[in-house]
Amino acid sequence: MAPDRTARPARSLAKLGTWDVLVIVVLVAVIVVSSVLVEGFASPRFWGFLLLDVIPIALIALPMTLVVITGEIDLSVASTLGLASAVMGQLWFLGLPLPLILPLVVLLGTLLGAVNGLFVAGFGLPSLAVTIGTLALYRGLAYVVLGDRAVADFPFSWTGNSIEALPGTTVPWVAPVVAALAVLFGVLLHATPIGRSLYAMGNNNQAATFAGISVNRTKFWLYVLTGAISALAGIFWTLRYASARADNGSGLELSVVAAVLLGGVSIFGGRGTLVGVLAGVLLLMTLRNALQLADVPADTLTVVTGALLIISVVGPNAAGLLRARLRRRRTAVTPSTGG
Repeated sequence: MAPDRTARPARSLAKLGTWDVLVIVVLVAVIVVSSVLVEGFASPRFWGFLLLDVIPIALIALPMTLVVITGEIDLSVASTLGLASAVMGQLWFLGLPLPLILPLVVLLGTLLGAVNGLFVAGFGLPSLAVTIGTLALYRGLAYVVLGDRAVADFPFSWTGNSIEALPGTTVPWVAPVVAALAVLFGVLLHATPIGRSLYAMGNNNQAATFAGISVNRTKFWLYVLTGAISALAGIFWTLRYASARADNGSGLELSVVAAVLLGGVSIFGGRGTLVGVLAGVLLLMTLRNALQLADVPADTLTVVTGALLIISVVGPNAAGLLRARLRRRRTAVTPSTGG
C-alpha cells in the first residue's frame, strides 16, 4: 500500500512548529511589514540606532538564558547595571582615570552577582524572592552613591568611540563583539558538557546531583557571570548616553526576561536555545523601535512588552500541545504494516 500523503503535511508542520522557528518567522514578518508601513524603518541610520538599543539587552540576555534554563531567575540585572553606572560616575567625579574605573566596575558587578549566588545557591533561598530583594537593594545603593546627580563630563574619546560605527556602515563596532560573545555562549550551552548539565539541572536538580553535577556551585558561578556582564552593560549604557545616573536601565529587567522567554526558554527550566533567545531580543526591540518610529505612545510600548511576556509564557506550551496533536494525527494516518 502506498504511504498516505496526508502524513507529509503533518510531518512538515511538526518540524516547522518549533517555537524558535516561529519567533524567527514573526521577526521577518515584522521587518517586512514595518519596512512598508513605517517611514524611515528601512534606513541604515535606523538600524544603527536599533542595534545600539539591542546591545545591552542582548548582553544581559546571554547569561540570563543560562540562569533560566537551570530553573532560576535574576531580576536584579537592571539594578546592577544602574549601580555600576552610579559607581562609574562617582569614581570619575573623584578623579580616577577610566582605565582604572572600568575593571573596578566589572569587579563590583561580579561581587553583586556573588551576593545573589550566595543566597540562592549557598543558602537555598528562592531566586525570585532573593533577586526581587536585591533589585531594590542595588537600586537604592545606586541612589546612595550618586543621588539625583548626573555625571556627564566623560571624555568624548570614550563616549564617541563607544557608539562608533564600522567603516562604511551604520553598524556599531560593539555589535560584532556581542555577536562573538553570543557564539561563545552558544557553544558553551549547546556543545559542551557544561551546557548539558544546565539542562539537566533545569529538568531535575536532584537527578542532576545524583549524576555528579555540582548544582549549587554551578548556579553560584552563573550568578557571578550575570553580575559581571550586567556591569559591562552598565558601562556601555553610561558611555553611550554620556551620562552616569542612578536610574540608568530602570525597568530593563522586564525587557530582558521578556526576550529570554519569548525566545522559547521555559520559565520552569530545562528547555530553550540561544538562537531562539537572540531572535526574541531582535523581535522585541524591532517591534518596540518600529512603534516608536510610528509615534506610538510610550505607555503603549509598555503594554506591548507585557503582552509579549505573557505570550512568551503561554505560547511555547500551546506550541507543544499543537506538536503533540500533529504527532497523534500522523500516527493515526500512518498505514498499518501488519499482515
